[in-house]
Amino acid sequence: MECSEQCCGVAKSQEAGINNKECLSDGMGQQKSDGNGLTQARTAHFITRFIRTTAGVIPQVTTHWMLKDYLGAIMVRCGIKRNKYEVTSGLYAVGDPNERSNVLVTANYKLSFDTVRKNLVGLNAWLLVLDTKGINVWCAAGKGTFGTEELVRKIRQVALDQIVKHRHLILPQLGAVGVAAHLVKKASGFTVIYGPVRATDIRQFIQAHYHTSGEMRRVHFGWYDRVILIPNDFIHGLRYLLAAAAVLLLLSGINKSGFLFQQAVDLGIPAIKNLVLGYVAGIIVTPLLLPYIPVRSFALKGFFMGLLLAILLFLKHSLGSTNLEIISWFLILPGIASFLAMNFTGSSTFTSLSGVKKEMKIAVPLQITSLVVALILVITAKIV
Repeated sequence: MECSEQCCGVAKSQEAGINNKECLSDGMGQQKSDGNGLTQARTAHFITRFIRTTAGVIPQVTTHWMLKDYLGAIMVRCGIKRNKYEVTSGLYAVGDPNERSNVLVTANYKLSFDTVRKNLVGLNAWLLVLDTKGINVWCAAGKGTFGTEELVRKIRQVALDQIVKHRHLILPQLGAVGVAAHLVKKASGFTVIYGPVRATDIRQFIQAHYHTSGEMRRVHFGWYDRVILIPNDFIHGLRYLLAAAAVLLLLSGINKSGFLFQQAVDLGIPAIKNLVLGYVAGIIVTPLLLPYIPVRSFALKGFFMGLLLAILLFLKHSLGSTNLEIISWFLILPGIASFLAMNFTGSSTFTSLSGVKKEMKIAVPLQITSLVVALILVITAKIV
């Protein structure tokens, strides 16, 4: 029911709803006990009011994003506080649901939660949010946090059987790998219905009497899907880029007599430019051209982009003045681009866990070897 997201982290969040406690709003963003001694912290901005049911008080959420939601989405796309971007798990109300309303299930990764509620405008439904440790549905299903045990536990915890008369749950198709429907039925009495891949198709899915078309089941990974995932990897890798740039700057200043600062500046800046281009080739160009690079392996896709870059820089006479320097860049650029391209495997529908492990087992030693040999050649070129 949500678009695929790059795999996320695990952390506690300060962004909280309530977990179906008997609390009432005091109208000032605070919750206070209703006599049962259950008190919660300040309510989340997306909670509009509370609905009293036979099983307790349920927070109602808005389907409209506020500025805080948009800014949060931008920040998490850039990898900022990604490991803390979650909401409290539990049951939420969308619109004015009753005992016959649909129950949709999602993860407590806030971007997943926001994407689902945004696509429920005009609908009355219950939204059951599982504790996936702040991980999106697709990744959490693979990790086991969006799974049978957590789903059954949450059904019991919120007393869902007292809130709805029917026994049907609508789960995102991307969560199917983590949930055994027959075990959920046996343990809770609820039947699992797998909905569409994308949250934008939820309304059409319900109108079609819970039938998914071929298009609803198809996972797309087009140009836009790849573009929005690039900033996270790009920013995450900047620390390593800066460290590599510092190493290159130091190596550039080495000569037979020792170390010259001016030489480090004169030769280091062009070298750092080449390094940045290799970074861009692996972390931006490769994902953008992913379907068009005629190999399946991500390591090879990045390798070819790095090799193409090295050839272009060679033709522009930008790889140094000696044969050893030129050879070293033909090892460095493909090696870096190859390694960085593999980071995208966790975001792509093109890979499997077993395939990624096999690829890394072969590619990483080769990448390390090429960089070590390149550094030896660079140092040799400076002192010989």
